[in-house]
Amino acid sequence: MPGPLDGFRILDLTTVISGPFATMLLGDQGADVIKVESVSNPDHARGAGYGASQFTATFLNNNRNKRGITLNLKSNEGKETLLSLAKTADVFIQNFRPGVVERLGIGEHEVRSVNPDIIYVSISGFGEDGPLSHKPVYDPIIQAISSLATIQGGSDEARPRLVRTILPDKLTGMTTAQAISAALLARERTGKGQHVRISMIDTVVAFLWSSDMGGQTFVGKEVSTQRAATFIDLIYATKTGYISVSAMANKQWVALCTAVGHPEWLNDERFITPALRDRHADARLNMTQQALLDKSAEDWLAILDDAGVPCAPVLTRKQMMTHPQVQSNKLIIETEHPVAGSIRQTRPAARFSVTVPEIRMGAPLHGQHNAEIFAEIGITPEQQQQLRDKGIIT
Repeated sequence: MPGPLDGFRILDLTTVISGPFATMLLGDQGADVIKVESVSNPDHARGAGYGASQFTATFLNNNRNKRGITLNLKSNEGKETLLSLAKTADVFIQNFRPGVVERLGIGEHEVRSVNPDIIYVSISGFGEDGPLSHKPVYDPIIQAISSLATIQGGSDEARPRLVRTILPDKLTGMTTAQAISAALLARERTGKGQHVRISMIDTVVAFLWSSDMGGQTFVGKEVSTQRAATFIDLIYATKTGYISVSAMANKQWVALCTAVGHPEWLNDERFITPALRDRHADARLNMTQQALLDKSAEDWLAILDDAGVPCAPVLTRKQMMTHPQVQSNKLIIETEHPVAGSIRQTRPAARFSVTVPEIRMGAPLHGQHNAEIFAEIGITPEQQQQLRDKGIIT
């Protein structure tokens, strides 16, 4: 069977990462995603980062399973063509800065006037209102203002640090994909479409609250400053490389002390309970580090694994791809893109037992599916040529 979202059409006007990542997830699950790009100003990701054969890796890895068209939305004919497409769609998604779609004449009111039950989705950096709502935003800006950079630094007093991946962008994409699926389910049950609004700052702060805002959770009992339990990462050096070791439960702590040859730690007053081990984490982790320096990473991984202590090697990108667990999961696949050539990506992470997603196509060229998609809404080849001559499409 096709993917679980087979039969749903998504009109995708998003660019860069957050929106395209969201719609790719939905495309991977079977939705017909139509990527709409400007005639003269294509998605910025087409020219960002490492690339080959007319495609960048960033664009390829956020835009598979989509068909691509071009439109000049500053023209009346371009806008009318888009609204004609919107009549056939289940979802309309855009990540323009607040106010832009209204100025273009493709805001919720205009789209809903031709398709009353559509799911209209708006992604923004800061939201639609407020002092920052109309400012440009990028991933590090959200990391800074959401307090993620402070959390990554380890303390309210320490130097803030960025997470070395664009977490807010990708997390917003995943949150958006889930929200769209929920809105489609609600429409199936109620018959009503709705406007789904998602901002990057809302997404990240909500994400952080799950585990990093304990000191701000109890009203009237807030702590003035917060710090991590330790400034030492759970990454340890050995004779030959790095490993990660994490002994959380009492049983695992006992196993660790025995495995590293320090059973006397079990009688240390600082480490008798999980709460005390947390309070004295710096001392505990420093002692663990010293104990792990006398053997190779391979030896320690075998010893700790046999003892039942959670542990893992610290892998590079290249090493990760060949790790037996990743290989067993068949996570990384190679496909043949008609233009970019042989490319390596991950399969969709969610696995369905019945409605099996598939990679139906690679990322599209700029305007690759113009003729095909415009024909689907009744625009003849002759009419398409006229639009091309006017610069409405490419």
